[in-house]
Amino acid sequence: MSPTELKEFLDSKVVQYNNFDFIESDPISIPHRFSLKEDIEIAGFLAATIAWGNRKSIIKNANRMMAHLENSPYDFVMNHAEEDLEPLNDFVHRTFNGLDFKSFIRSLKHVYTHHDGLEAIFSIPTNNGSLQPHISNFKRVFFEIDHLPRTKKHVSDPLKGSAAKRINMYLRWMIRKDNAGVDFGIWKSISPALLSCPLDVHSGNVARKLGLLGRKQNDAKAVLELDLSLRKLDKEDPVKYDFALFGLGVFEKF
Repeated sequence: MSPTELKEFLDSKVVQYNNFDFIESDPISIPHRFSLKEDIEIAGFLAATIAWGNRKSIIKNANRMMAHLENSPYDFVMNHAEEDLEPLNDFVHRTFNGLDFKSFIRSLKHVYTHHDGLEAIFSIPTNNGSLQPHISNFKRVFFEIDHLPRTKKHVSDPLKGSAAKRINMYLRWMIRKDNAGVDFGIWKSISPALLSCPLDVHSGNVARKLGLLGRKQNDAKAVLELDLSLRKLDKEDPVKYDFALFGLGVFEKF
């Protein structure tokens, strides 16, 4: 199809899938339980961190995370005592276990106490038109306190070649504002134009079939290539096409 036809096709799929019905079966349903900005961003970050595997299992375990945090994630992060972390030991989602969970809570407290919160770390001015260096910097800051070496694998680094799918998805949730009530858009200091598509097997395969992506591996270079293609379709809101690519791949087996 022509570039115009491709844009019209994908725009129609965005309308189809970027709607309130999308929330219930997606990990974004976890932060949608909250109204306080800090609760939303912490719940979203933790849910996105374990967002791999079966979606029902992701949502179930992310809700377990919130229960461990007494359904007040920001208050728990900021005011917990070390003994309050002991019940977290029994948590597990695939390779993310209770030790990782406890480390994440300590690091989040450090971020809010010493770095003015999650948004501030990602809001450093950029000249390269991408948030991927910010993700790498975030990982450095997040783990600048004592942590288990095993826990670092749960935050990806695009500057080391990773597609960083889960954290790019999280940034979409926080930064992109839509009219359908799905993405929150609570981080006003960062432009949605800088977002990158959360690249996974489904979105990658669809992007290749549509000629938006040539690279075979789902890695940082593929994210950059897909960024360029999607920004030609909509330079102000390129990541809205994540809904189209994901929907076509998961729901339509495109």
